[in-house]
Amino acid sequence: MTILIDQPELGVEAGVNKLDNADNELVLDGGFVVPQTNSFGHTFRDYHVESERQQGVENFYRTNHINQTSDFVKRMRTEYGKLNKMEMGIWECCELLNDVIDESDPDLDEPQIEHLLQTAEAIRKDYPNEDWMHLTGLIHDLGKVLLHPGFGELPQWAVVGDTYPVGCAFDKSIVHHKYFEENPDYHNSDYNTKYGVYSEGCGLNNVMMSWGHDDYMYLVAKGNNTTLPPAALFIIRYHSFYALHKSGAYRHLMNEEDTENLKWLQIFNKYDLYSKSKVRIDVEKVKPYYLSLIEKYFPAKLRW
Repeated sequence: MTILIDQPELGVEAGVNKLDNADNELVLDGGFVVPQTNSFGHTFRDYHVESERQQGVENFYRTNHINQTSDFVKRMRTEYGKLNKMEMGIWECCELLNDVIDESDPDLDEPQIEHLLQTAEAIRKDYPNEDWMHLTGLIHDLGKVLLHPGFGELPQWAVVGDTYPVGCAFDKSIVHHKYFEENPDYHNSDYNTKYGVYSEGCGLNNVMMSWGHDDYMYLVAKGNNTTLPPAALFIIRYHSFYALHKSGAYRHLMNEEDTENLKWLQIFNKYDLYSKSKVRIDVEKVKPYYLSLIEKYFPAKLRW
């Protein structure tokens, strides 16, 4: 599979062939083969196929869409933005996710540590010189520790699943959109218009997203003074924002920096979504490499 995308400004990575044309596009064909089906034999992100997980996934999104209000998000950001739940290193957090399974994901039922390493190693193979992307692949889902008892054991609907802005209209491209009709914000005139409480080009950094592991890990990384580049933080914060990077919704809220960072997110998404498989990663073999990246970009201990 070949994907065409505008060239990011951070440079052309190994494994990418540059096209010599006026549009200055990149062809992403670095060797990653996109599978046709997920672990269950179905197409990826098919929320309507009759599968053993489909009903559970739909029930998840009904609860999510009813409860993710602006007021709820404000309370969660205030509470978890304190970063006072635990102190531990990045790799310790990876190991803490061993028993976590994302109930919103129709493509995977393996422990999260498997997905983290599958994503990171697939990126590493195609982009060997972009070590920040390797580490981003490893840590992008670490916010799912919110499901752990030590973090309040939040319900799945408040941790995983697709994310979307609150404080403005819920775009129809959001999966299982019909359930938003039971969300109080859906009927609030301050929140149910195209812009809601926001303005044209205000920048996604000024937009509140539904609460979950994406925004939490972003708060953790920022609060612990990571030296990862802005594109990495953008990926961490918006990798579940499928209404934007798959459907193109909410672009009216983006600024120029968002537009540049979105190019990297679209590259990353290929690996995040399609690297999910039953292929096991030799954890002990790759662990030293990722420990070196953690040391490069993060302190030894982080406040969570």
